[in-house]
Amino acid sequence: MKNWYNKIVNLALLILLTVGVANARPVLRVLTWPGYADPDIVATFEQRTGAEVQVSFVTSDQELWGRVNAHGGGDFDLFAVNTAELQRYIQAGLVSPVDLREIRNHEHQLPRFRELSRIPGLVHEGRVYAIPYTYSEMGIVYDPAQIEQPPDSLDALWDPAYRRRVLAFDAGNHNFSLAAMALGFPNPFRLSGAEFSKATEALVALRRNALTFYRSPDEVVQLYMKHPVAVMFANYGSQQVKLLREAGVNVGYAIPKEGALAWLDCWAITRGAKNPELAAQWIDYMLERPVSEALTERQGLANTVTPNPRTHDDDLIIWLQPLEDYARRDRLWEKILSGDVPQKLLTEGANKI
Repeated sequence: MKNWYNKIVNLALLILLTVGVANARPVLRVLTWPGYADPDIVATFEQRTGAEVQVSFVTSDQELWGRVNAHGGGDFDLFAVNTAELQRYIQAGLVSPVDLREIRNHEHQLPRFRELSRIPGLVHEGRVYAIPYTYSEMGIVYDPAQIEQPPDSLDALWDPAYRRRVLAFDAGNHNFSLAAMALGFPNPFRLSGAEFSKATEALVALRRNALTFYRSPDEVVQLYMKHPVAVMFANYGSQQVKLLREAGVNVGYAIPKEGALAWLDCWAITRGAKNPELAAQWIDYMLERPVSEALTERQGLANTVTPNPRTHDDDLIIWLQPLEDYARRDRLWEKILSGDVPQKLLTEGANKI
């Protein structure tokens, strides 16, 4: 009787286990930035696919790298990453190529984003490793009451006519690229020693011309309320335009002839994805027009499906790329910001900094 009882119990457990497995929902593990996976957007995807979506958020590139790299990419199925950062994930073997045949909505993206080989960092050895999702170009915000015609050049930031009415961003990485573009250097992301020296001199001049250097979009709104700002380097692009206008500030926005630096966030599938097919479905879903438009309406970010009303097709957008030396730029920028720039740096080059 005891043997029969044990057999019945085991059979019951087996049936329960089988039913549980059969009824288990597939799980998609998403690692992304705030605003990229709102609850209602996630809920619609879950209803369509029958999957459970587990979303985790990050707030910095360093945190993103740490979480994806922790277990060889095995903790998540896909994540959002910008093109400049994507390179080290590819080199570390943490991402898998994307099969474009599974991303049908890629055909509906704007021409700028359909030509993936023209976007630095997306294609490696003939294979695509990420799909563009959202971006923000860094144009020039200006006050139409003080500047009648939209500024057509980065030179406006250095124009002595706007002395102490210029706002710039407090970041060495972008500022050296900005100076390099204003000086006409061929590659703003890979500066030589001599180019560093000239860029340093330009940034010293910018510091002297600027009112101050901001660190957040909210800080910009406060500065505009307190000071007669004429022109600003918009590190957060159209997001800042949206915030300023919502605060009642009348501003214009322009893309300079030298071009606008821009970050481009993409969806990438991890090497350790447990369900790469479901991850591809998520990417395809993110490129649906209503989903992309929701991102723009809620976050003020440009999407890759509908035209950006603040830019034109012929505007020069320069996607961020890995820099020659992040640490050197940061160290040198801190010296510039503090006013502690040795004269020999401006005459002998920046190789030792």
